[in-house]
Amino acid sequence: MNKRWTYLVVEVKTSLFGGFKHDALREELDRHGKQGWELVNVVHAFPTVSSPTLVFKKEQ
Repeated sequence: MNKRWTYLVVEVKTSLFGGFKHDALREELDRHGKQGWELVNVVHAFPTVSSPTLVFKKEQ
């Protein structure tokens, strides 16, 4: 059982002060989920990176 995965990395846009709207995040998750992407990780390395980065995977 050899599965091959494709990965997608998406940076969530934030406001000037680093905040983001939960509705915008949900829309981003829904949009990629409808395309078959599965969220596998969220990277939010504050204070060096102010925007959360979403990591998705999809079987090839």
